[in-house]
Amino acid sequence: MAVYTHLGAEDMAALIAEFDVGTLVSAKGIAEGVSNSNWLIETTGQDGRGARFILTMYEFRIDIGELPYFLSLLDHLAAQGCPVPRTIHSRDGRLYLERPNAAGELKALALIEYLPGVSVSEPTAAQARAVGQSLAQMHEAAASFRGVRANGMGVAEWRRLADACGVDGLAEISPELARIVAENLPRLEHDWPAGLPASVIHADLFPDNVLMLGSTVTGLIDFYFACNDTTAYDVAVTHAAWCFDASGTSFRPDLSQALLEGYRDRRPLSAAELAALPRLAQGAAMRFAMSRAYDWLNTPADALVTKKDPMAFARRLEFYRDHPEVFGPEVFAA
Repeated sequence: MAVYTHLGAEDMAALIAEFDVGTLVSAKGIAEGVSNSNWLIETTGQDGRGARFILTMYEFRIDIGELPYFLSLLDHLAAQGCPVPRTIHSRDGRLYLERPNAAGELKALALIEYLPGVSVSEPTAAQARAVGQSLAQMHEAAASFRGVRANGMGVAEWRRLADACGVDGLAEISPELARIVAENLPRLEHDWPAGLPASVIHADLFPDNVLMLGSTVTGLIDFYFACNDTTAYDVAVTHAAWCFDASGTSFRPDLSQALLEGYRDRRPLSAAELAALPRLAQGAAMRFAMSRAYDWLNTPADALVTKKDPMAFARRLEFYRDHPEVFGPEVFAA
């Protein structure tokens, strides 16, 4: 259960009263997530018709100093018409409030607009196309956002995580993982594409971070890895997240074609971006293989977290290395 801090009824009502959203009706803990406490909030609404929101207390991994970037980005994208939840500001204009958590530590809380929709586990080509279009829309809309945040999960972090795991640790997970990292990480470090168009990127647009109703994207959520980096890298991350089965052993060419065409329809990629996509995709796969490997070795055995297999992305990496034609020019031809 992703509620690390208990807020009593009186405390919760007082907290919600600091926002102009009506009177608290109910607050239900949300089980998803591993880093924050989350509640589904129901209020009477400003007009008495009822309203829903998501309340988040940032418990782990989030630098509170970076919250203005994340929350202001949501407001910016929502104002530009993107399917993104807006931040509900407090009555005195604050993006977030601060309260002590269960250990007495001061933590930030933000109230976010609730969006309808569900996350799909077996996407269709039509859904993948819609995701590609929404990703391109987000990149276009973010062009006028003035916030700047470096990518904390870039190439240097892959190396740090690999070294922290060690060759023996990677081999403990899988001898194949140790081999794949040894063969590919130095090459990616040396030849990582530079000088490509950059923008704000989501950097984590997995299916569970997209809400859909049918083939319509109703919400892009969880922007807590968002940063300023190579735009086409975000395409590669999203492609790796959507176009394989969970184990990374089965590639879905129909989803690949649809997602890339959807993106192209909204934002064509340059020749340089297109040429770099195979390597960017290998890097995206390395990024998630390394973060998963580190978590696999360092998550306590009794933690209420399901470990994710790093090999699922190591397999993707080898697929991208061996099949650059996935991003061939014909995919983006008008």
